[in-house]
Amino acid sequence: MKILVTDGLAKEALAQLRTFAEVDEHFYEPEALGEALKGYDAVIIRSATEVRKEQIDIAKTGALKLIVRAGVGIDNIDHAYAKDQGIHVRNTPSANANAMAELTLAQLFAISRFIAPANVTMRQGQWNKKNYRGVELAGKTLGLIGFGHTARLLAQKCAALGMDILYYDIVGADDQVPYTYMEMSDLIQKADFITLHTPASKDGKPLLDAAAIASMKDGVRLVNCARGGLIDEQALIDALQSGKIAAAGLDVFVGEPEVNPNLVNQPNVSVTPHLGAQTYEAQARVGQEVVDVVKEELC
Repeated sequence: MKILVTDGLAKEALAQLRTFAEVDEHFYEPEALGEALKGYDAVIIRSATEVRKEQIDIAKTGALKLIVRAGVGIDNIDHAYAKDQGIHVRNTPSANANAMAELTLAQLFAISRFIAPANVTMRQGQWNKKNYRGVELAGKTLGLIGFGHTARLLAQKCAALGMDILYYDIVGADDQVPYTYMEMSDLIQKADFITLHTPASKDGKPLLDAAAIASMKDGVRLVNCARGGLIDEQALIDALQSGKIAAAGLDVFVGEPEVNPNLVNQPNVSVTPHLGAQTYEAQARVGQEVVDVVKEELC
């Protein structure tokens, strides 16, 4: 069995894979990827590699049977088309959920208590205590857009802090959770804090555009650790500058790793470079889940 790993994997997982398969680690540009995949039974990717129809059409003439996304979202794979061609597509939906929930919570604290600007100005010799009066999470309403593994963990953590939890999900309400379901249009009008937990839109359009932002509470705080492009970035900049949005925490961006400097340099924005799953624990869990998937599918 031959396996290609394009975007890296925890060393412990690579060692396990090598006990039963030949493993190559190599990143291929899109124009070369399809031909390369013909020689492998499985490919393991993260976010840097895209497997589209063009690559699948070439790869399906070879040995490829399985595409594994070491992470949650599979929007960088034409997964429905791959399945139609007899190539299985799997992901690791729960392995990095806690890491992402904790980063989202960290961003909620950061944008509530001026943590980012206070760090910068103190290092510039300023003592701006009176300028940085924040807000508490306790007693506020959190609106979760998307209610998968990460959102559910975040809801537990924020409920423990005394927040009221609203949620919206495309599949509808879950009667087994102690939170309030609302349609997204209602949720964004009522929430003091909004966090995003959905894949990218299939049509590429932002989930939150200028009209959606206009319907939010004045002074709302917004966190996106899910996917760049879910928020119209220019509309977000305008709302940050006008005060419609008091602050935003962002871990994902349109066109990353290139980012809009006008956005990341807004004084009321806390930014991180797509760190959602970047913990030792999450990477170990992702790697183990990948190994388990490969064994289940091919051994």
